[in-house]
Amino acid sequence: MSHDGVRPSATRRAAAFLLAGALTVSALSACSSDEKENRPLAGQDIAPAGRALVADGGTLRWAVDAVPATLNTFQADADAATSRVAGAVLPSLFRLDARGRPQPNPAYLESAKVVDTEPRQVVLYRLDQQAVWSDGREIGAADFAAQWRALSGKDSAYWTARNAGYDRIAKIERGHDDLEVKVTFARPYADWKSLFTPLYPKEVMGTPDAFNDGARSKLKVTAGPFALKKVDREDGKVTLVRSTRWWGSPAKLDKIVLRAVPRDERLDALAENKVDLAEVDPDDAERIAAAHGTKTTAASQAAAGAEREKAEKAEKAEKAANKEKEEKDKKKGDEDAAEAAARRKALRRYVVRSSLEPAYTQLALNGSEGPLADERVRRAVARALDRTKLAELVLKPLGLPAVPVGSHLALAGQPAYEDNSGALGGQDTKGARALLADAGWILGGPVEKQAKDKKDKKGKDEDGDEAGEKDTAGSKGEKSEDDDGTYIVGEDDKPGEAEGAGDHGGDGRSEERAARSADGKQYLGEPGAARHGGAPGAYAPMGTAAPARAADTVMAKDGKALSLRFVLPSGPGSASLRAVGDRIARMLRKVGIRTTITKVPDDSYFKDHIASGEYDLALYSWPATAFPATDARPVYAKPVPGADGELKVEQNYTRVGTDRIDQLFDEALVTLDAGKERELMRKADSRIWAGAASIPLYQRPQLTAARPRLVNVGAFGFRTPVYEDMGYQERTPSSASTSSVPSATSS
Repeated sequence: MSHDGVRPSATRRAAAFLLAGALTVSALSACSSDEKENRPLAGQDIAPAGRALVADGGTLRWAVDAVPATLNTFQADADAATSRVAGAVLPSLFRLDARGRPQPNPAYLESAKVVDTEPRQVVLYRLDQQAVWSDGREIGAADFAAQWRALSGKDSAYWTARNAGYDRIAKIERGHDDLEVKVTFARPYADWKSLFTPLYPKEVMGTPDAFNDGARSKLKVTAGPFALKKVDREDGKVTLVRSTRWWGSPAKLDKIVLRAVPRDERLDALAENKVDLAEVDPDDAERIAAAHGTKTTAASQAAAGAEREKAEKAEKAEKAANKEKEEKDKKKGDEDAAEAAARRKALRRYVVRSSLEPAYTQLALNGSEGPLADERVRRAVARALDRTKLAELVLKPLGLPAVPVGSHLALAGQPAYEDNSGALGGQDTKGARALLADAGWILGGPVEKQAKDKKDKKGKDEDGDEAGEKDTAGSKGEKSEDDDGTYIVGEDDKPGEAEGAGDHGGDGRSEERAARSADGKQYLGEPGAARHGGAPGAYAPMGTAAPARAADTVMAKDGKALSLRFVLPSGPGSASLRAVGDRIARMLRKVGIRTTITKVPDDSYFKDHIASGEYDLALYSWPATAFPATDARPVYAKPVPGADGELKVEQNYTRVGTDRIDQLFDEALVTLDAGKERELMRKADSRIWAGAASIPLYQRPQLTAARPRLVNVGAFGFRTPVYEDMGYQERTPSSASTSSVPSATSS
């Protein structure tokens, strides 16, 4: 889990992206002038060091969310830890550079290129002559062929999570010698560089039993700088050791131990010296930085001593009945203070390395039903958002560039990146209201009282969903938990300045209740009404439309208020996401859209809400990819009814798509012209923006706590980790003097 939200889990897209490090597009043969201007917003922060400066030996204890359920990255329950193991122990034919472009990995490949396009596309791989599996067998065509057959989708006995690309292969054969592998495609495939990374041995891919079960907890045969020694689920550890059969630059570390540490326990694990490296949340990063900035001087110690003496004298004057209790409280306070001091001292052993993760957070709008089925309403929601302010909310306090993401298919710095958000338009309150009016929604229109949802004894609503923690945007405690957020004339709050209005930028506070008379009339001529836009002395009977005068007056249509269900995760790693959700709710209120926020457990967020379509608005993150034509297609493909009548959404959880978007993806997938592929993806992205079902907000921060002497590891950004170069810096007089310098927000 990330600090700012829950990602889609157990999906083909996630499995595909986690290994690659999450990036976009095919490599270019040369850099154009446009590319030179398109740079990553933040570089990687890994304390880079040449191998000569890295000590031989040592153990890296690396925190992961959980021990991987499987070591097979092509299975549905593969996760980030699965990919981390695979990256260290298995062949990766291509690695991603600092801009997310796939580059041949020289440890395995002498070359890889398209050698024929007619009548069929043929790719020829030339393997490094020293490349062998840990049992001594050469890596070769048999391994490629076994992986193709397992992932082609033709044999249902293999429980695969994805087969994209492999289903386009016609045959695999040996080339001129054992070092050459010739892959012939039945259909052109632009993203061929995505294949065979990782490459598993034929012992894993050769039979369904070996694929389905054999590689879940062990890998007997490997071919990387590290080998898998043990998966200890009971103790929550995966141990990797330096491989003795590795032919490349030898690993600097003796061992890498992946230790399962939940996100909310990371700071304790660091303070207790249980891990050396861990991704952390912003609050934890701040505590580590604060630990470096806290100094105890002799003067402060003396002052503390004086305060203690005063307290002791006061205690002696207390009555005997209270003296014992106060002494206990003081002792506990001293113990707490000592514990806090020890914790700060322990945290000073770490620095925080920061960058932007190759992933972005988006606002998803469920367009399958309700008000958001109307594209005009979705566009109005999008136009109500100030994406720059949302990016600043998360990234500015961390010292990271707060620039909104302008593409669904690439991130700044990647060759395919282009800001296509203009297809939808920027923040425009008047424009948003005009779109809603065009869709038949009236600002301040009449609203009928809506019945409250009934809950059963188990806390579930009438549809059987779990009752989450609910609040209505802008209420700040004045509305009950059962408030459905509907606007009732005669029960409305007095309109105040909306967020960002005037020179003050509102704080989202609830306003006073409107005055009501005994005869059921709402008077708008009460003190203060005129300055809020009301007509002095005017009134309206209960249930009739209020004048369109207030920034927080609700839109209504056919007697119903425009109110949307906003679902957010409630876990400890999602605080930033909830803050963003609250700010979005306030922005929507400004154009007359109410939201009911429901906070649900992380483990049910996707399964029970996003994937099942039980939401109107939601925040979650997608990783980017080096191969958007392949990996992003299921995310934006037009949903179609299946044979059983159910809508097949693949990974398009917004349930909005068009035939033209699908066509552009298909065209990009078959072109072998990298420039044309990028152009097609940009056109598709513009149409995705125009559909207004997915609104990219900001690139996610990546914060990693690390020992100061750890080098070539930290916040990797786009680049694939190079496991053999990780290690501890050699101790030198110069490094000793600088190793304790904190870097909470370095970039």
